[in-house]
Amino acid sequence: MGSLRLSAWAAASSSAARGFPPDWRGRGRRSRCAQASPPSAAPPPSLGATSRLRVGTEHGWQWDCRGGGLGGGGGRRDYAKEMEAAVRIVQVACTLCQRVQDSLLLADSGSGSGGVHSKLDRSPVTVADWGVQATVSWLLSDCFRDENVSIVAEEDDKTLSSSDGTALLESVVSAVNGCLVEAPKYGLRSPEKDLRAHDVLQAIRKCSSTGGPKGRFWVLDPVDGTLGFVRGDQYAIALALIEDGEVVLGVLGCPNYPMKKEWLHYHQRYFRLMSKVAPPTSGSWNKGCVMYAHKGCGQAWMQPLVHDFGMLNWHNSREIQVSSVSDPVSATFCEPVEKANSSHSFTAGLAHSVGLRNRPLRVYSMVKYAAIARGDAEIFMKFARSGYKEKIWDHAAGVVIIQEAGGVVTDAGGRPLDFSRGVYLEGLDRGIIACSGALLHQRILGAVDASWNSSTL
Repeated sequence: MGSLRLSAWAAASSSAARGFPPDWRGRGRRSRCAQASPPSAAPPPSLGATSRLRVGTEHGWQWDCRGGGLGGGGGRRDYAKEMEAAVRIVQVACTLCQRVQDSLLLADSGSGSGGVHSKLDRSPVTVADWGVQATVSWLLSDCFRDENVSIVAEEDDKTLSSSDGTALLESVVSAVNGCLVEAPKYGLRSPEKDLRAHDVLQAIRKCSSTGGPKGRFWVLDPVDGTLGFVRGDQYAIALALIEDGEVVLGVLGCPNYPMKKEWLHYHQRYFRLMSKVAPPTSGSWNKGCVMYAHKGCGQAWMQPLVHDFGMLNWHNSREIQVSSVSDPVSATFCEPVEKANSSHSFTAGLAHSVGLRNRPLRVYSMVKYAAIARGDAEIFMKFARSGYKEKIWDHAAGVVIIQEAGGVVTDAGGRPLDFSRGVYLEGLDRGIIACSGALLHQRILGAVDASWNSSTL
């Protein structure tokens, strides 16, 4: 059995500086993590606005999840500071996104705030995409300043650096500084002074790694599901760490993912309206969460958003597990909302052939991975149309979270997804299949083989 070693952590306040859930011995069927007694030390100091805390210092959480995976044994490296930093940073990013999304929805009434723009491929992009990328880049570099931080991310700075991008760049800089000034609330350090436009552009440009089979790099999708984001619906912030081609940890921020499964069947704007009619009490987990997992721990976790809950308190985290449903008749499958890059007709045929009868859960972004990891659905199938190539930032974080929550993710040939070949999932066999368990997974694989030759993909 592995162990989890916790020590003092300097955070925004003593109440926000508490540790992971008190029972880390695991309620999951595959748990390898256990909580060891923290060392006798002075109470964790408060983190003021001028404190220069760095994750992984002598005040940092020490997470020692030994056991299976990543080579096993005591020689495997400890990713304590990486996991802690990633969760806290994604929490900051969620706050930025919530503010920008609110401004976009207000823009419908003529405020003019926010704004949706188009990239060269005509896909939408917003202040949040660039703002999150700059914020995550700056915070990762600050947390690990003694290390060479390499980041693979979706956005570049071409639009912001153009002669027509001045006003847009100003909006991005304002959004970034508005969140970074609050970083101490999340147990992170704020810049000593506001970032300038040049600093923000540099942070975005730093996310230019191309990945590969060797070394370590972070993978970021600043706003996965931008269409859902601009429509006031589901989206995710996805951050993962890859080392030597293997995903070692993943964090998914899902700011609009409601805590009750039934709300997933309603448009997010309706959920917002109902929340205003009957406002939930503060800290009631009404919506919004961050999920995270570390490869080899055999557990995945979820915590409420600091933006909604008021503080980052690790005792508010709780373990998540995939569904125990194995009968296709009772299973629910997820598929993308967008039809441009996936075939709804093929997945509908597969669903019918294996006996799935429940209405599909169509949600934007990697929220589909979150739904399976938390047990709200059992199957996710994506079969891209000819010519479309899957990108690693669209899957890395979600894959490790499902796996550690007890699920299975492979391509349609039953092989693990390969994150070692650059920014694309090269060598992908037809499509991606994620399931809550092995029995459902095998049935889907068999159905794909039986019907593939008759498809038009």
